[in-house]
Amino acid sequence: MATVTPKAPAPGGPPNPAAGATPPPAGDPGAAYRGPGVLRRLLRHRAAVLGGTIVLIIVLTALLADVIAPYDPIRGRLADMLQPPSPEHWMGTDEQGRDILSRIIHGSRISLQVGLVAVGISLTTGTLIGAVSAYFGGWFDLLVMRIIDILLAFPSILLAIAITAILGPSLTNAMIAVGIVGMPVYARLVRASVLSLREQDFVQAARAAGGGHGRILWRHILPNALAPLIVQSTLSIGTAMLDAAGLSFLGLGAQPPAPEWGAMLSGAQVYIQLAPWVVTFPGLAIMVAVLGFNLLGDGLRDVLDPRLRR
Repeated sequence: MATVTPKAPAPGGPPNPAAGATPPPAGDPGAAYRGPGVLRRLLRHRAAVLGGTIVLIIVLTALLADVIAPYDPIRGRLADMLQPPSPEHWMGTDEQGRDILSRIIHGSRISLQVGLVAVGISLTTGTLIGAVSAYFGGWFDLLVMRIIDILLAFPSILLAIAITAILGPSLTNAMIAVGIVGMPVYARLVRASVLSLREQDFVQAARAAGGGHGRILWRHILPNALAPLIVQSTLSIGTAMLDAAGLSFLGLGAQPPAPEWGAMLSGAQVYIQLAPWVVTFPGLAIMVAVLGFNLLGDGLRDVLDPRLRR
């Protein structure tokens, strides 16, 4: 029986269906996993939808804090101190008569700011260090990676405490400390991605065409390493919020009377038995916020990583 060989498509014409699907462009290895299809897969991921809903609620709460908070988060009435939850104060009041619900609502703004700024510091510095180190290699890569290993050898919270103690206790310094602590993770992640991409054919083609190091690195390599960075950044926001709350609990982050969740826990720890609601609700706020970002990050990882696609 004779075998029919499919004809090759004419130059510039449509692809021949019998010849198979047209492969994605060689210069964009991640093209098959970006675009509208990613959003559709993300919306079908239950954990990602739940996490995204929580994150959206936190963002809207932070943006509308001045509108939806029923009371002033700073000023209280001593006559209302340590009031249990009631129709007037849904989450009760603290030791200074301040409405806990209003403080938690305004605290979402501080915690979200801490997470975004700290992750921004980590992402920017870690990406720069990891990309340059992996691209040029040699003794420079060896030196940078040994410094990164030293930073990773310290427990993150202890390193953050040390940095904050040197800089001074304040919310700004806490964000800087958390950002520095998270930087090695991004440096190692970007380095691994650049090492796997710098020898790809599309990079070699760009180099043969006369592209400079900066253009090759920022226009060809890093755009194809965005997926793991997006996932890690989402997961790290929750971790940064938790670390900043821990620093505030120790008195090294946000200072009273700022309505920061960790600082609220620090000031209320002596009232745990007398008025448990003063620690319960700020603790739940931290837990829910971290859970939301973790669920969203896990969902993004499942959607963006082709090896984990179901």
